[in-house]
Amino acid sequence: MKKIIAFLCLVNGVLAQPSTKPLSRMNPPTSDKITVYQIYTRLFGNKNNTNKYYGTRDENGVGKFNDITDKALVELKKFGISHVWFTGVIEHATMTDYSAFGIAKDNPYVVKGIAGSPYAIKDYYDVNPDLAVDVKNRMKEFEALVARSHKAGLKVLIDCVPNHVARQYKSDAKPKGVRDFGEDDEVNQSFVPNNNFYYLPSQAFQVPDNVPLPPSVAPPSGYVENPAKATGNDVFAAKPSINDWFETIKLNYGVDYQNGRKKHFDPIPSTWLKMRDILTYWTQKGVDGFRCDMAEMVPVEFWGWVIPEIKKVNPAVVFIAEIYNPAEYRNYLFNGKFDYLYDKVGLYDALRRLMEGHGHAGDLTRVWQQESGDFGNRMLRFLENHDEQRIASKYFAKNPFYAIPSMVVSATMHTGPLMLYFGQEVGVNPTVAEGFSGEDGRTTMFDYWGVPEYQAWVNEGKFDGGKLSDEQKKLRGFYADLLQLVNTSDAIRHGAFYDLQYANINGQAQGYNDARMFTYLRHSDKQKLLIVCNFDLHYAAKTTLNIPAHAWETMGLSPQGNYQLKEIFYHPSDVMIEANKGLSLTMEANSVRIFEIQKVK
Repeated sequence: MKKIIAFLCLVNGVLAQPSTKPLSRMNPPTSDKITVYQIYTRLFGNKNNTNKYYGTRDENGVGKFNDITDKALVELKKFGISHVWFTGVIEHATMTDYSAFGIAKDNPYVVKGIAGSPYAIKDYYDVNPDLAVDVKNRMKEFEALVARSHKAGLKVLIDCVPNHVARQYKSDAKPKGVRDFGEDDEVNQSFVPNNNFYYLPSQAFQVPDNVPLPPSVAPPSGYVENPAKATGNDVFAAKPSINDWFETIKLNYGVDYQNGRKKHFDPIPSTWLKMRDILTYWTQKGVDGFRCDMAEMVPVEFWGWVIPEIKKVNPAVVFIAEIYNPAEYRNYLFNGKFDYLYDKVGLYDALRRLMEGHGHAGDLTRVWQQESGDFGNRMLRFLENHDEQRIASKYFAKNPFYAIPSMVVSATMHTGPLMLYFGQEVGVNPTVAEGFSGEDGRTTMFDYWGVPEYQAWVNEGKFDGGKLSDEQKKLRGFYADLLQLVNTSDAIRHGAFYDLQYANINGQAQGYNDARMFTYLRHSDKQKLLIVCNFDLHYAAKTTLNIPAHAWETMGLSPQGNYQLKEIFYHPSDVMIEANKGLSLTMEANSVRIFEIQKVK
């Protein structure tokens, strides 16, 4: 039997206890590694570069479904994408007036930004009219986008927003026989298991203080909601704050939050049935999966019931949960039956600290130890999305190239999904306030805008990057090369992970800075890779790297053999190595080296 090595890991200067987990564990069988590209749909194809603060739709422009052309989708497929997440598809509250098309106007006191938040759903059975060239035929335009995406070989993801809806929710497009949320509620009871909302009897809703209204919007006389309903982020007060999700109301899944969170799931609550029907509706339209917003705010029992119901419609449909509580990861994966979870609190946070010039590479070992084994391969890795600050912004790394080692780790640490946010690959850097969210390093979720860096790639609809600068082309080239590696490497797509930090800390490897360097193996029967990352933003490193006998044995190789290390990512170099000796290596600042280990012929 192979000798099992207990090891010590120095994390943030604290000596951890020997790990009880094996150094390498094959991930459970999964489908091929997926690569997700998140598109903020109303921004993607917008060619308007006016970018007026709080500009209207007609002033600042808005991207359409039709702007995401066959050419655009083919280019994303060639880039290395397998799934496109179209954000903001379902109709949500907005200050833009579509009453001429039979869509009720929204009170601006309960809308964030002129365009509105895509997470304040107004009609679960309709699409955002902003996104249609012909508003009357907006659903047909969305269906055509789904068909184009499938033709290009891409799967389609959209948002599921199960926890809350817009304060003025009203479905104009619901199928015959469908009852609206709240239509049958007992509004004089704070909680009834079959109600869709939570109520505050005898209290009228009060708009938060200092809700900003854009200059172009005339202040209405007020907003009336009586009795008040609980706010989306579990605020059971008639007057939420400006920092709450005041534009939304909480959906009731049969949990009595004000009385010990008692659960009432038998008989099946009305909200469960309504949400099942909504998910079925979109699945039948050809949607291949759902990114489920704030899934942990909805009881896991609902997910464990509804996901199998939807997979009866399409067994291949994918469910991705936005969850920020690591203590609930296993619960929502194994009891809630999600396919994948966001990895924000684990890998994203650890990598962000390193990209900002602090943190410790040992945190990556901790993430692997906590998440690997039974679910590491089910964590969706990312460095940007609509909620997070852009890498290039002054609030984050300040330089988009500082993402190089972190993106490699995100892409290659496990067999699970990788996600990019549109424009990440060309260094989008928001520097001015667009509207409601202010100047915060994020691309606006709430207002109409053009994204100049991305418009350079769109190039007036040619989608060829014709207006990108040389630096942007270089950055996009890195992402293209990384996706090519991810999509072709058997070790990355299907193989196991082996952490080499334990063999190189505390001076065990000459010149190895374990706080700023991270080294690991990815290996399958067909391929063995050595991946070395230097997170130091300013200093190169010359080190002698140790690969212990147990690592060679785990890969099925002799610890006494001689091997050729063929560099397969950027540097076209070959290195000969004797397994029982260290590997001398020079690492540039902020760099990665990836070697394929081959037997000497």
